Amino acid sequence: MGYDVEKTDAEWREQLSPEEYAVLRQAGTERAGVGRLTDTETTGVYRCKACQAKLFESDTKFHSGCGWPSFYQPISDTIEYVEDTSHGMKRVEVRCAGCGSHLGHVFPDGYGTPTGDRYCINSVSMTLEPADGSGPVAG
Repeated sequence: MGYDVEKTDAEWREQLSPEEYAVLRQAGTERAGVGRLTDTETTGVYRCKACQAKLFESDTKFHSGCGWPSFYQPISDTIEYVEDTSHGMKRVEVRCAGCGSHLGHVFPDGYGTPTGDRYCINSVSMTLEPADGSGPVAG
């Protein structure tokens, strides 16, 4: 698939930290409970760390207790869905539709959300743009 933002592997490695590269470009997963954005309640917009595309609004974020930031709905057309059968599981991977970077997975397990979905997203794959204009917060 062609993306609005396309870079060579070398360009991604130069732009991203080793941890960010492992998650965003190699579909890795950060350890549960370590991300800076997991428990924040700051009002704002969550953006892709790789290309800064808008992904989620803070009013769709909720505390699921899974150890990663959880959302029940992305901003329209910002997410690409890919079947993931790795690790002996059947899951749906979510990627940034702007650059193809791995963000996490979506699970239809409810949690009492309006959509019944839980987008379980790696904190390191996003930045938070606070509504008060105080400057971006990296995950």
